[in-house]
Amino acid sequence: MTAQTNRQFLLAKRPVGAATRETFTYQEVPVGTPQDGQVLVRNEYLSLDPAMRGWMNEGKSYIPPVGIGEVMRALGVGKVIASNNPKFSVGDYVNGALGVQDYFLGEPRGFYKVDPALAPLPRYLSALGMTGMTAYFALLDTGAPKAGETVVISGAAGAVGSIAGQIAKIKGCRVVGIAGGADKCKFLVDELGFDAAIDYKSEDVPAALKRECPKGVDVYFDNVGGDILDAVLSRLALKARVVICGAISQYNNKEAVKGPANYLSLLVNRARMEGFVVMDHAAHFAAAGQEMAGWMAQGKLKSKEDIVEGLETFPETLMKLFNGENFGKLVLKVN
Repeated sequence: MTAQTNRQFLLAKRPVGAATRETFTYQEVPVGTPQDGQVLVRNEYLSLDPAMRGWMNEGKSYIPPVGIGEVMRALGVGKVIASNNPKFSVGDYVNGALGVQDYFLGEPRGFYKVDPALAPLPRYLSALGMTGMTAYFALLDTGAPKAGETVVISGAAGAVGSIAGQIAKIKGCRVVGIAGGADKCKFLVDELGFDAAIDYKSEDVPAALKRECPKGVDVYFDNVGGDILDAVLSRLALKARVVICGAISQYNNKEAVKGPANYLSLLVNRARMEGFVVMDHAAHFAAAGQEMAGWMAQGKLKSKEDIVEGLETFPETLMKLFNGENFGKLVLKVN
């Protein structure tokens, strides 16, 4: 295996504002062989997620930051091509934290097997992976929607939002998505079955919310933060639930994060706002995955992946998330 080359992107510095190519060090190193307990995985697809920007920051969070000089953290799927671990055999396909590189070599902590015969590999990074688990538990456990309620989702054409909205429809809710651009809004309504979509790029969001949610918002699933969070807070219904799943509008701020100005709406409406971290629900991933796969088999749940080819494009492809350029779950095809 040592004749092969492993291309890697390492974190070179902690970015202020957006991460650029200069944030990373690119290197090529020989591929090693697995020691006791280790596996060698040829990475096939990597998941690019807004959370990656947070992993670059120093400070307390739900997961330790990526260290300077370490391979940039990324979830992915790949094929085991050498193994010194009794739980994994050559030929197994696995999902785990593979890193932004051609090959993962190390202990397969938290890795689990996936079957490419049951679903395309990128789907294990979208609806049947951490993205789907995030949408499922953030909506159903934290948001707790009831049939007939109005659910509003920001970043609705993105990886998590598009799945959360479909689950809300399955549960009998009226679903309003907020997305950027006419094509994304049309996709939400025509393809995913949302009841309405608001184009934040061309519409007055507060006015559109008043039009689409005349009785108020029962559940708000927030992926963006900022001004859109403020706009929805002003439309909350009594006993509303606000799920803070992400805040992509704030991740590249060079100044302090912009907090909600309309938070007193929580008091007036006896509403609650709660943060969400998917790993808190890890014990129930398998059961959720089975239910999600069942919905997909019945045609009730659709998954859209935005696949970009080439590991070498990683820094620029990652920025698509923050520019609103991705359409569905952003996945990097390594080769």
